[in-house]
Amino acid sequence: MNRRDFLSHTGAVGLSAQAQAIAVEGPRYAGKPALRITDIQPFLVGLGGRNYCFVKVMTDQGIHGFGEAYSVGPDEATVATIRDFKHWLVGKDPRNVEYLWAVMYQFTRFPGGAVINAAISGIEHALWDIAGKAAGLPVYMLLGGKCREKVRVYQSAGGATPAELAASSQRLVSKYGYTALKMAPYPPGSSTLPYNAVTRAAAERAQAAREAVGPDVDLGFDVHATLFEPIRAFQIAEALKPARPFFIEEPLRMENVDALAELKRKIEIPLATGECLYTKFEFREILAKQAADIVQPDVCLAGGIMELKKIAAMAEAHYVVVAPHNPMGPLATMVNVHFAASTPNFLILEYHPDDTSPRKDMVKDPILVKDGYLPIPDKPGWGYEVNEEAFKHYPPKPWHRGFAFRSDGSPDFI
Repeated sequence: MNRRDFLSHTGAVGLSAQAQAIAVEGPRYAGKPALRITDIQPFLVGLGGRNYCFVKVMTDQGIHGFGEAYSVGPDEATVATIRDFKHWLVGKDPRNVEYLWAVMYQFTRFPGGAVINAAISGIEHALWDIAGKAAGLPVYMLLGGKCREKVRVYQSAGGATPAELAASSQRLVSKYGYTALKMAPYPPGSSTLPYNAVTRAAAERAQAAREAVGPDVDLGFDVHATLFEPIRAFQIAEALKPARPFFIEEPLRMENVDALAELKRKIEIPLATGECLYTKFEFREILAKQAADIVQPDVCLAGGIMELKKIAAMAEAHYVVVAPHNPMGPLATMVNVHFAASTPNFLILEYHPDDTSPRKDMVKDPILVKDGYLPIPDKPGWGYEVNEEAFKHYPPKPWHRGFAFRSDGSPDFI
């Protein structure tokens, strides 16, 4: 297709010369130095029970950026999508993040699911990293600057029994100084237990954790969207209430927003949800129907840091706070730190410590939690030096989430 045919096909004939150039090439930045994307490389790294998907974007000026895409299970599909997007973006200025995001999102034609949005998110992170490095500024300074000096974080406690959960909770608070924790209200194998046994166990676990950490540590309880019936979600919330929860996370499946909104009106615990939702468009209904007190978008899945900023702005107008979902690697944590630094209605960040291998090997000089908070970096870009050499020591492996079956053999939610 020649240039005139292309302009005719895109509807650009009759536009000014400047508008025609934009239709063909996209927006151009007149400042110096000029930057063009030359390559995009995905890296799958096997860390423990899942893979981590890092994305490197390179430019003709030697500036590169890193991002992290969500590992959704069929991770090779995410890798293939990133490689496909590469051909759409090479030659473009990486600092035109909004333009390149729209190219990936809108030219995919149909609304993306986990694989497409994970790929977009990882690439988007890397574009912002480049923009920050090119400007000599931390990314949060390009997003409005800091509105706080440190970022509050929480970690998940574990344990098969109430006693084990209590010990884990005490250990984490003592070691890292957390002022908040999260945990599953259910014991292992809850899919096969009678409803009453599950509800009673939830109450016992919550009480054990509360007694272990005292009255002032905030406790979140993650039901993990495993409940289908609203009445059961209400019963679990009632069982947890004596422990004065910080929030109850995904107490109900997310597909029926009306049911979620009705549940929120009945329970006396802040309701959190959002890790399974993509982009501002899916969060719109949650907010419009007042179905959550706390939204939990994932920066590696929902569309990237700018998309989280837009979701947070929508939430702020609805008097809703943001507590990002963050189960991924150390780079994802750093991206979230820049989001938290620049977002007024940020509440708290899910966190996994980067003080031991293999996580600490992925980046050089990782930031570490102190007294339940992470410091905010002042280096350009994300402020991390990604350790590419370490990737080769942790090859990826096929994986999927663990399956769960009810006592009659039917598949449960996981």
